[in-house]
Amino acid sequence: MRTSLLVFLLAGSLAAAARFQVKLDTGSAARDGRLIVVVSKNMQGEPRFQVSWGLETQQIFGKDVDGWKPGDTVEMDGGTPGAPLHTLAGLPPGTYNVQAVLNVYETFHRADGHTLKLHPDHGEGQQWNRSPGNLYSKPQRVEVRDGAPVALALTDTIPPIDPPKDTKYVRRLRVQSKLLTEFWGSPIYVQATVLVPRDFDTGTEHYPVAFLQSHFGGDFFGFRETPPDTPNPREAQAYQFFQDWTSGRLPRMLLVVTSHATPYYDDSYGVNTANAGPYGDALTKELYPEVERQFRGIGQPWARVVFGGSTGGWMTLAQQIFYPDYFGGAWGFCPDPVDFHAFQSIDVYGDTNAYYDQGPFERFPKLLGRLPNDRILATMESFSRQESVLGTRGRSGGQMDAFHATFGPTDADGYPAKLWDAETGAIHPDVAKYWREHYDLTALLQREWDRVGLRLAGKIHVTMGTKDTFYLDAAAHRMQEFLDTTKQTGKGPYYAGSFEFGNNKPHCYVGDIPDGIPMLTHFVNVFAAYMRETAPKGADLMSWR
Repeated sequence: MRTSLLVFLLAGSLAAAARFQVKLDTGSAARDGRLIVVVSKNMQGEPRFQVSWGLETQQIFGKDVDGWKPGDTVEMDGGTPGAPLHTLAGLPPGTYNVQAVLNVYETFHRADGHTLKLHPDHGEGQQWNRSPGNLYSKPQRVEVRDGAPVALALTDTIPPIDPPKDTKYVRRLRVQSKLLTEFWGSPIYVQATVLVPRDFDTGTEHYPVAFLQSHFGGDFFGFRETPPDTPNPREAQAYQFFQDWTSGRLPRMLLVVTSHATPYYDDSYGVNTANAGPYGDALTKELYPEVERQFRGIGQPWARVVFGGSTGGWMTLAQQIFYPDYFGGAWGFCPDPVDFHAFQSIDVYGDTNAYYDQGPFERFPKLLGRLPNDRILATMESFSRQESVLGTRGRSGGQMDAFHATFGPTDADGYPAKLWDAETGAIHPDVAKYWREHYDLTALLQREWDRVGLRLAGKIHVTMGTKDTFYLDAAAHRMQEFLDTTKQTGKGPYYAGSFEFGNNKPHCYVGDIPDGIPMLTHFVNVFAAYMRETAPKGADLMSWR
C-alpha cells in the first residue's frame, strides 16, 4: 500500500512539473545529438551563452535524441536530468529566458570495430553553443507553470566559421592525418599556425622551432600587427612583442601553435589514446615534420623545444616524456595533474569517491577551483554533473570528460570508460589502475627512469603557483620530489631540469619575468640561449641569430 502510494505521488509530481516540447523545424534529414534546453533568469541576450561552471551559471537540461525527424517534437518532462537543479521537476514556476540547442552528432566507424555517435569539431574548439551546424531556437521569454508545456522550435543553424587569412608573419597549415583517418574511419585533419621570422620570404636560412601547446587554435597570446585602439594591457603587450619580433631584437625562429581538437575536447593532449587515437604519433610523425619541411625548420632535436600552460603544460611534459629524443627541451607552465595521487583534490588511488571525503558520519565536498581570496569556484560534483547533462558517455566536450577520454580505456561500447560514476562520484579501481599504468607522468618516470633518464636530462622545466586556481600545485610538487631523488647515488642519472614555484601565485604562473617584457619575448630569448648551449658540435648557431 505504501509503495503504491509513493509511486502514485512520484508520478503525480512528474506530471505536474514543467515540460518543454521542442520541435525540429529546420533541415530535411533526421538528426542525432544532445538536445540542451537552457533556462535563464537573465532576460537579456541568448541563454546558450550564459552557461558557465561557477555560481553565475544558468540552468540546463539535456536529453539524447536519435533519428529525430524534421517536424517531430521531443518532450522533456520532470525526470529530465539537469544542472545545477538535478531534474526538470525541481524548476520553480516563474518567468524565464529559454533557448534550446541541438549539439549534432555524426556517426564514426572506428578501426577498433566500434560505431560511435559523437560531435566532431567544426573549427570552434568543441563549444556546443557555438559549433557550426548545431541547431538552436530563438531566445524566448516564457512563463513556466506546473504541468503547462513550453513550446520551443529549432529554427536556426550556427553558420560556418570563416577561416583566418594568412598575413606577412602568420601562416597556416592543415594536414590530413593518415594515422588518425585510419583510426576514425573518416578524414581527420591536424593544423598548425606558424609565426615566421621577419626575413622568412627573402631568406634561405633554416630555423629552430618552438612548439606552443595551447587550447584549440591559439593566437600567440593575442599576437597583433597593429597598435591597440584602446589602452588594453594584454593587447599592448602583444603589440610590443610584434615590435620585438620584427625589429631584429630577437633571435629568429619559428613559433608554432598546433590545433588538434577531438570529438571529446578542444585538444587531444598530444598522446596516443584508446579513445581518441594516435594523436601523439600524428603530431610528431606527420604534422611537425611537415611544418619543418614547408617553413625551413632545422629539423634536429636540439633545435626543437616545446612549451605551454595548463592543458598545454601537461601536453608539453607528456610529449617530451613520451618522445624523449624528439624534443630538446620542455617548459610546462601550471600543467594539468602530473601525478594522480593529487588529481586536483582527488587521490585517484587512495580515494573511493571523487566528489566527497567521507567520514563515519560527516562528509566534505572535494573542491575543483578557488579564487585568489580562497572562495570556491566549483566543486568536483557540480562540475562533473554539468558535463553529464551536456553530454552522456563522455560527450560533453568539457574538461573532466577530456580527462576520462585521454587517460582511460574504452568501455564495452567503445565510449570512454569513466574513472568515476557521474551520479555518485564512486571511483572505479580498474580504471584508476589503467590511468596509473598509462598516463600518470610521475609514475611513468619512476618506472622508466633507468631507461629514459639520460634522454631527458636537462629537458624538464616546470613552473607552478603555490596557490594554483585548480589545485594543480600538489601534483607538481610530487613530480619534483621524485626527480630531485635522481641526484642521489643509485637513483639513475640526475634529471638536471628545473622547478619554479611562485609564492601565492594562481593559475597560470609562468615564472618571474622582468616588468615590461612580453612573455614571448622573454621565452624566445630563453629558448635560443638553451639551444645554443645544448646544440651538438658543428651545428649552425649563427644564421638564425
